[in-house]
Amino acid sequence: MLKRVSTTLLLKAIMISVLVSCSNKKTETDTATTTTGTADSSMSNIKLITLDPGHFHAALVQKTMYSQVDPTVHVYAPAGDDLQEHLKKIEGYNTRSENPTKWKEEVYTGQNYLEKMLNEKKGNVVVMAGNNQKKTQYIKASVDAGLHVLADKPMAINTESFNLLKDAFASAEKNNVLLYDIMTERYEITTILQREFSMLPEVFGTLQKGTSSDPAITKESVHHVFKYVSGAPLKRPAWFFDVSQQGEGIVDVTTHLVDLVQWECFPEQTINYQNDIKISNARHWKTNLTPTQFRQVTQLKTYPDYLKKDLSKDSLLGIYANGEINYQIKGINAKVSVIWNYQAPEGAGDTHYSMMKGTKANLVIRQGKEQNYKPLLYIEPAKGTDLAAFEATLKTGLAKVQSKYPGIEIKKAGNIWSVIAPEKYHNGHEAHFGQVTEKYLQFLADGKMPAWEVPNMLAKYYTTTKALEMAKQGK
Repeated sequence: MLKRVSTTLLLKAIMISVLVSCSNKKTETDTATTTTGTADSSMSNIKLITLDPGHFHAALVQKTMYSQVDPTVHVYAPAGDDLQEHLKKIEGYNTRSENPTKWKEEVYTGQNYLEKMLNEKKGNVVVMAGNNQKKTQYIKASVDAGLHVLADKPMAINTESFNLLKDAFASAEKNNVLLYDIMTERYEITTILQREFSMLPEVFGTLQKGTSSDPAITKESVHHVFKYVSGAPLKRPAWFFDVSQQGEGIVDVTTHLVDLVQWECFPEQTINYQNDIKISNARHWKTNLTPTQFRQVTQLKTYPDYLKKDLSKDSLLGIYANGEINYQIKGINAKVSVIWNYQAPEGAGDTHYSMMKGTKANLVIRQGKEQNYKPLLYIEPAKGTDLAAFEATLKTGLAKVQSKYPGIEIKKAGNIWSVIAPEKYHNGHEAHFGQVTEKYLQFLADGKMPAWEVPNMLAKYYTTTKALEMAKQGK
């Protein structure tokens, strides 16, 4: 049974464990080495450490190999299903028929796994994707020890962890290490194209300010509890359904949406959360799972004790997985929302809707049945627009986009144009983890990130955690 502890107690436990190690006190350990694949003999300057992998995103970072990364990865984690599921996925990548990877996993499962990792420092980049209740403490301990961190979202799930995250960024700067989160949605082609066309004033105009009831930018994400990952049904840990450990939906998936609002509306601009963010209102609501659905996705016959507080009289498990935030960013009204259903309709998956309202045209991403559940970007000129003149301008703008993304085309239907991206750009969500990692590796090679990245990460997590605080208060 997992025990929920406050972040304060957990941080104390971390500090105590490090002190115990420094005093050379003997600790009972359980060490196991699992070799999966044949490691390349050449050594590289980046050595990965995987810490307590409880989410499949940790494995997706290793779905591909990287020339500058050593194939031996040191894993520190408690023994159990989370670890085994992670190793199973890595083994799957190593043994697949097409482009198999060659990772070699060196695994340590002693109870002092965090202390051991911090003392041994067998790598220089810590990859984290798992229980979010522990993640911010893991981040702080790692950067304090002089280790770089590549962390899955969210890096903070409440106000307390946001304050600790601020300290972690300060520590990372002091110790000259890079702390970065995995924002995969920046690599989805329709989102990229929405951003590109929004930066063409002759086509888009300027971003409207909007109102709270009619925002200038809207983003909605629909996710599903039951899904397939790397071709196999995803087994979720039971703690995924405990919001004190996973975090509510309003601080989890909405991290991506808030990030995209910043990244698209204010490209390469710094966001100061104290001056530039004003939250109007926020709300959250539950997704209910039946006992059968819970068993199917966790492979557990009964609910663990820590979930019993969330059960209704008819044994439905109620999870605050859904949320909505209405806010202003640099005076622009925005709305983001996340919805969790159990399973997608046949042929569908997680979906994304996005609207950016410009003075000359709206840029809209739709991903419904009409689009065969594949995201498609539409360009909708403002009312009263001279369509012939707009089309000529649009084609000129298209040439600029094509210079960056060859093969992009537009197709007119009535008064609306759809933007068609060749299939090569639709590489899928799982491939985006490799793209984020490549970007991070370049940051490491450069020894720095763009100046706007850190303040914008802080702005993002302030927005989500403050919104959760307001949703709980009914504001």
